[in-house]
Amino acid sequence: MTETLSRQPAPGPTAAPPAPRWGRTTLVLVAGLVLVAALGLVHVTQGTSDIGPVDLLRLVFGGGGGDSRTLDVLIGSRVPRLLAGLVVGIALGVSGALLQSVARNALATPDTLGVNAGAGFAVVLVAVLGTSLPALSTTAVAFAGGLLAAGLVLALSSGAAAGPTRLVLAGMVVTLALAAGSQALQLIDQESTVGLFAWGDGSLVQSGTDETMQVLPVIGVGVAAALLLCRPLDILALGDDTARVLGIKVGIIRVVAVIVAVLLAASAVSVAGKIGFVGLLAPTVVRLLGVHRLAGLIPAAAVAGCVVVLGADVLTRAVLGGAAGVDIPAGVVTSLFGAPVLIWLARRHRDSGPTRTPPAAGHPAGRSTRYFAVIVVVVSALLVAAVVVSMLIGDRIVLLGDVMNWIRGTAGGGVTFVLDQRFPRVVLCLLTGAALALAGAAVQAVARNPLAEPGILGVTGGAGVGAVALIVLVPGASAVSVSGVAAIGAVAAFVGVYLLAWRRGMSPDRLVLVGVGMGALTAAITTALVVRRQYDIGPALVWLAGSTYGRSLTDAGPVAVMLVLAVVLAVLSHRHLDLLALDEDTPRVLGVRLEPVRLAILGVAVLLTAAAVSAAGVIGFVGLVAPHAARAVVGGRHRRVLAVSALFGATLVCVADTVGRTVIAPGQLPAGLLTALLGTPYFLWLLWRSRARGAA
Repeated sequence: MTETLSRQPAPGPTAAPPAPRWGRTTLVLVAGLVLVAALGLVHVTQGTSDIGPVDLLRLVFGGGGGDSRTLDVLIGSRVPRLLAGLVVGIALGVSGALLQSVARNALATPDTLGVNAGAGFAVVLVAVLGTSLPALSTTAVAFAGGLLAAGLVLALSSGAAAGPTRLVLAGMVVTLALAAGSQALQLIDQESTVGLFAWGDGSLVQSGTDETMQVLPVIGVGVAAALLLCRPLDILALGDDTARVLGIKVGIIRVVAVIVAVLLAASAVSVAGKIGFVGLLAPTVVRLLGVHRLAGLIPAAAVAGCVVVLGADVLTRAVLGGAAGVDIPAGVVTSLFGAPVLIWLARRHRDSGPTRTPPAAGHPAGRSTRYFAVIVVVVSALLVAAVVVSMLIGDRIVLLGDVMNWIRGTAGGGVTFVLDQRFPRVVLCLLTGAALALAGAAVQAVARNPLAEPGILGVTGGAGVGAVALIVLVPGASAVSVSGVAAIGAVAAFVGVYLLAWRRGMSPDRLVLVGVGMGALTAAITTALVVRRQYDIGPALVWLAGSTYGRSLTDAGPVAVMLVLAVVLAVLSHRHLDLLALDEDTPRVLGVRLEPVRLAILGVAVLLTAAAVSAAGVIGFVGLVAPHAARAVVGGRHRRVLAVSALFGATLVCVADTVGRTVIAPGQLPAGLLTALLGTPYFLWLLWRSRARGAA
């Protein structure tokens, strides 16, 4: 099986499918159906009530007289849950197979194309607007959101044909932005969206079969349409030119296939929320079993999707008990299985798309020293203005004179209390923003990828697992211990990413893709930890959202120490960064020991990120946006880029924190959400610009 895959350029539909082997396809289908039946039988015997297999057998066969309570449990909860699992598995399995075939990319799934996130955002938005919809209308809303998200990702990734790195990065940022938007809407209107928190991570809990039965015809139409598309999509796998010669309307077939795939994924979201990675796992498993032709792949992927969803649900309740089926969303469990598969696929791919362009964007390094000095003065003035405004406004507005009195120690009690709370937050914003920006500049240079940032190395995800594990498992843990464990988690995750990405040397693309997979895995683990403890999870949620609320100057200490160390190293190694950003050969020719230098710089970037995340939680996009803005105004020399990046990063986080604690005062939006919302448009523009450059 593995040998079969190793002879192919990729484990997905990146090459023409081999000749059909209908005997194997039939065997896979029959075996899959038998497995689904077995899982279904076990599934209906699990649950929170004390009704077990014996009671169900009595009910079915009448021996001993089955009671009405058993029948009520079966009809009221277990059959609806089983039916939802089957419907979701079929829809996501077929959707994943279609998207992979259209994109000729094994990493194209409803998750990586942002379909699930777009569908979820649309449903949350409708809920916030106060509109109550029946199931079919919810499906229509989810379909519209998913279609827009998938269209955006495909447009940014050149129809997903430019390579897996571009596809995954585009999908990741669209997903992060939509997730941040959903979270912000839920924080703004918690009353209208209270029922959507568990739904957001995918839950099979059903109150009946009505919603599932209403969506079932839509999924049936989608599966039928997918089967009709099998032949043209198989021909498309031979190449666009060949397909056109054979009479296939390439553009129309692709558009129709994407619409059908999004319709299926959106239908699944409307039933059970965002259940991740089923669209990746199901087609991948089927191809591993030797089924490649779509006529066999699509029905087999549908069956495999059922196996994945039901298997995850059965395993969860078998290991953790019946209550775990309610507490732990099914989407978390499927993500725990799917993320390692994503890493495995990433290790098999090589990429050379436009995202590999060295990050020397902007003006060439020919600006004068006077120009650089002017830029530093202007950006410093912006930073000072951001700091002053941040001290003045918030849930209560104070005057500049109040601040001066507070500095002299003569302010009133109310003003003193307000500014005593604000000042540590402002300091932490400055240090965190500068640290993340410096780390981002270093990562982009080493990865030679202008779309990279520290978060894609698994650092923030690893820190999240460490911090949340301590918060959840050790209630009352001190902030210092939480920061320490978060730092350990960040470093451990990076070590894992680096080792997994190493294969006879380090490929920057492979490092990015494995990092994205590690991020998905750590996110699933973090969610599982959070949902296992239904109470006292407020600190964990605030930390994950990236907030400076309640922070003290003590929290800023480790960040300040790491910044001093980073500044010293930046002075010593900025020329190495210039060389690493060029290519693989130039540093070696000039005597640079590539791997040790690369690892050392990445290590410093990881420690900077770990210190920042440990102090202020998950704050994304700063490490991406700030270095780009710096290169745009001062050129590509890292001596200048690092200095201006730090100033831009500090300004961005300071502004985001100020906006977050002002717009809905006395409520607060975490700074991490604001940086994601502010940074996403810029990232999308960068991706579009690199697409245009690649097409030129």
